[in-house]
Amino acid sequence: MKKVVVFGAGLVAAPLVEYLLNQTDLQVTVATRTVSKAEKMVGNAPNGKAMAFTIDQEEKLDQLISENDLAISLLPYTHHVKIAKKCIEKGRSMVTTSYVSAEMKALDEEAKKAGVLLLNESGLDPGIDHMSAMRIIHDVQKKGGRIANFTSFCGGLPAPEANSNPFGYKFSWSPKGVLLAGTNNAQYKMDGKEITVPAKDLFISTKMMHVEGMGDFEGYPNRDSVPYKDIYGISDTDTILRGTFRYPGWCPTLKAFSDLGLLSKDPAPSLAGKAYKDLMLHIAGGGDDAKTAVASKLGMAPDALPLNNMGWLGLFSDTPLPEGVDAPIDMICHIMEEKMGYAKDERDMIVLQHNFIAEYPEKKEHIVSTLIAYGIPGGYSAMARTVGLPAAIAAKMILRGEIKETGVHIPIEPGIYNPILDELEKESIGFDESTGAA
Repeated sequence: MKKVVVFGAGLVAAPLVEYLLNQTDLQVTVATRTVSKAEKMVGNAPNGKAMAFTIDQEEKLDQLISENDLAISLLPYTHHVKIAKKCIEKGRSMVTTSYVSAEMKALDEEAKKAGVLLLNESGLDPGIDHMSAMRIIHDVQKKGGRIANFTSFCGGLPAPEANSNPFGYKFSWSPKGVLLAGTNNAQYKMDGKEITVPAKDLFISTKMMHVEGMGDFEGYPNRDSVPYKDIYGISDTDTILRGTFRYPGWCPTLKAFSDLGLLSKDPAPSLAGKAYKDLMLHIAGGGDDAKTAVASKLGMAPDALPLNNMGWLGLFSDTPLPEGVDAPIDMICHIMEEKMGYAKDERDMIVLQHNFIAEYPEKKEHIVSTLIAYGIPGGYSAMARTVGLPAAIAAKMILRGEIKETGVHIPIEPGIYNPILDELEKESIGFDESTGAA
């Protein structure tokens, strides 16, 4: 039997672990800080085991990589390179769902020399978005066309019936990861011009976008889209923009959070024993009433939507600040996690849509490709399934010798993306496509 070790047992790990355990030719070890989570995932599966592990346990890391044929890292992205280096040393391949960092990219030659594959960006976004886009891009190119415009937006959101708070959002993965994504600059190309959006302007660089059958969403740019024109083999495209979907109201509220410094990772002055209203008064520079003071600092009316959303969240309340937390972003994450989780049997939803303008010598086409996926009440979330399953399928293919590449890769080759997309369709994760005149 081939052996795989899964590092981490967070919100997206369970469907991945279950899928791998269902492969009778695989032995699966789940290694994580909270071993009870791993034990719950493994259950009574004869080909699974759980192990307590933290990333600073060097000898145990060495042992786990040595004893297994492949590693899957679902740990925070900052730990991937450490595991990757150990995989190269031991001649083992690795799968992650995270973006390729500069440090990871620098391991390409070493990985090739060691004959191992470091497959990154194999979750949802990044992951399924790459694979589904490349399938269409390659099809257009085979037919003699070029991609003149490409935009892709993705959002993990509450299903319409579960959209019950004023933020229009509930957390199906790390709250801090969601908020930190709003602290990145963004770059994209639009009508031949490259545009840079500073992080402070991210949430005002929005556009209302309609998805047929689902309604309107706020769309804003996500990280740096420009390199993907070369990665995707469409270097002559006029437009490339990868972005994020949210329900209306999220962006103006997060813009206010950003302007107030609530997304900062820097420690705030000691507020031990204080309440959320004291944090807001401190940020606003003092005053008698936290909401009025914050409204004045933002130059907004006290009944503006961002202020009302902050009030609903409890930022102007006597709710005590969490102990042992000193960065504003962590204080915000704490109260968001308490108030913005999914209730039992509520469904989350993934909305992913690509729009292409394909130019041929004799015509132009507008291609729309849309994925709508829902969580299973009482079962796995849509986020967990769409992030975990493609990584699990990729891992299975590597272990069975169906993927031959070595070095640092993302899933943009037909030999990788076609089997994964086909398998995902069997799991009810598939795209609807339409083509019309542009």
